[in-house]
Formats: sequence, structure tokens, C-alpha cells
Amino acid sequence: MSRIKVLVVDDSVVIRKLVTDLLGSDPDIEVVGTAVNGLAAQSKVTLLRPDLITMDVEMPVLDGIEAVRQLRAAGSTVPIIMFSTLTERGATATLDALAAGATDYVAKPANVGSVGQSMQQVRDALIPRIKALVPLRRALPTLPEQPVARPRPAVPAQVALRPRTPTPLGGHRLLVVGSSTGGPEALTTLFAGLPPLPVPVAVVQHMPPIFTRQFATRLDRRFAATFREVEHGDVLRPGTVSIAPGDHHLAVHQRGGELVAQLSQGPAENYCRPAVDVLFRTAAEALGDRVLGVVLTGMGQDGCLGSRTLVDAGGSVVVQDERTSVVWGMPGAVAQAGLAEAVLPLDEIAAELLRRLGTGPTASTHQPAGASR
Repeated sequence: MSRIKVLVVDDSVVIRKLVTDLLGSDPDIEVVGTAVNGLAAQSKVTLLRPDLITMDVEMPVLDGIEAVRQLRAAGSTVPIIMFSTLTERGATATLDALAAGATDYVAKPANVGSVGQSMQQVRDALIPRIKALVPLRRALPTLPEQPVARPRPAVPAQVALRPRTPTPLGGHRLLVVGSSTGGPEALTTLFAGLPPLPVPVAVVQHMPPIFTRQFATRLDRRFAATFREVEHGDVLRPGTVSIAPGDHHLAVHQRGGELVAQLSQGPAENYCRPAVDVLFRTAAEALGDRVLGVVLTGMGQDGCLGSRTLVDAGGSVVVQDERTSVVWGMPGAVAQAGLAEAVLPLDEIAAELLRRLGTGPTASTHQPAGASR
């Protein structure tokens, strides 16, 4: 197998060495170069042709946000992972970088007692992302100089869609959404296609504290619906999108006919807190078949078990397709388990949700992509 080639961009000598050393310790990864700022990175991308870039946010000469913007404007599609601080300023800058075209982000170690602990913290966050974003390539005896691109089908052959569940009597009462890697931009695209909805929306996006609040504020400024980082005991209301805060599970319960958010710091599920499984599972327990779920791009399998609980209770799940996902881990797990009623490109999901919620064209006129006819 050929190793994954990484370019490390950071103005700090200490951070460059830390990241280079920990990546170099993995047999599947090769650090092919470093750069001290975004301007130097641009020339090295052309020279070294890395498979992935780790990019600091704040640097002299050319910062990470502008470097990402210029690389994307020049046509570069190489995955870029931002290296950010866990601060208000760092969260804002990271979200700006994601909007500019960065692929994902990792938090720099903070308040960690030793160099060894710092390296382990970064290793655990960074290496799985690199391997998810750049699958290992097996060396071939010969490769065509110009391989022919073949479009992937909307629904892979190994995926069997569930039959469409009839809309429950009285309609859906809650929309639940889960996402991870690539999720901030996927969620932004999704909500750009949705007006304020007649049902509450609850979202789990794998993000650390501070980031979730900043993300909710950013969406609230941009769209007509109300977006908020949900608090313990909040009532979930139509027209409002409630986003789980970082490091807290979001569960949904009924109280006196209202849907109420319950936050906890219980054990991580799927190595995640918040976990999509917790939201989906508790929503299904509270409302049964009156829950509609969506699983968007993300690493791992979080949301698969929760989707099974939701489906077993009579609810429905729609997932993002592989072609438009940054990583088809989470939606792929749900689809391959036979739990998805539709596997759709990101830009078609909003219309599908509107149909299912009774606010779009008649559902009977629509055939989900890849469904049997």
C-alpha cells in the first residue's frame, strides 16, 4: 500500500514537530513536508502534491482561512483539516475556514499536563480523520495515465431501501438530524433549503463545547428559523432548531404533552458525546412512529443503533448519499443496515423532508433516487 502523504502547516515550531512526530509514528502516514504559513503552503501543495493538509488557523503573512479560500479558488480538492484552539475566537475562525472549504477540524491540546498526553490527545483525534478522509490506496502494477471517472450510483448495489412508511396519523411531531465530519457545511446546505418547519428540529453535530454555540448563532443569523444551542429543560417548539451542546448528550422526553430537552454528561456512545444514537433512541421512545430522522455525512457508525430503534418504533430515516458525503461512515452504516427509506444527494434532502412533513409537493408523485420502480 502507498502511504498517505500529509503536509503540515503551522507557524509554531513546537506544534509542527508535535504533529510531524505523531503522524510519522503511524506506518500508513508520511509527512512529506511542512510550511510556516499559508503562502508557503500554496507552493508546497504544488510541489509535493500531498493527499491531505493539516492547517493552523492563525498564522502570519497568510492565515489558514485565506489559505483555504485561495487553494479552493485555484481548484485544489485536497482534504484540509484545520488545527484550532478551543476558544470563542478559535471556534469562529474554524467555522469561517469550514465555510471557505476546509474539510474538518481538530482542537489543539489545552490544559494537558505533559507532552505525551498532548500527543496522545492529538493522535486520537487526527489520525482516524486522516484515514477516513484519505482511504489507503493499494499499489497497482500499472495505472492508466488518465483514469476514466465513473459516476457512483445514488444508491450502492449492496444497499436495500426500506419500503416507504406511511405518514403517521396526525403527522410527524419531530425531525431529528445527526452529522459529524463535514456536518457543519452539510447542515448549512440542508437548512438553506428549509423554511421554518411546522415541527421542532433537534440536531446532534459532533462538535466540542463553544463550537456548538457559535455554530447555532451563525445559523440563526443566516436563516429564518430560530436556531439555538439547547439548554436542559427547554421545550422543543415548531420553527426552532435545537442543537445539542458540545460534551452533552441530548435526549427528548414528553412532559404534559410538550417535548422537553434533557441534557446529560453520561458515558460517551460510539466514542461521542453528544451522540446521535441517544437523540434518535429517546425520540423514538417518546414519540414512536411520529419521528422523522436524517443522518448526514460523518465518520463512524453513530446513529445506526438509534435509527434501528426509531425504525422499530415505526419512524422513518433518510440518509445522505455517498457521492455528496465527505465521509460516508454514519449514513452508510444506516443504509447498509437496511434502515433507510431514501438515500439522497444532499441538495435533494430538504425537498424530501418537506414532502414527508406535508409542506411540499404531494409525496406520492416522488420516487426517491435509487428506489425500485
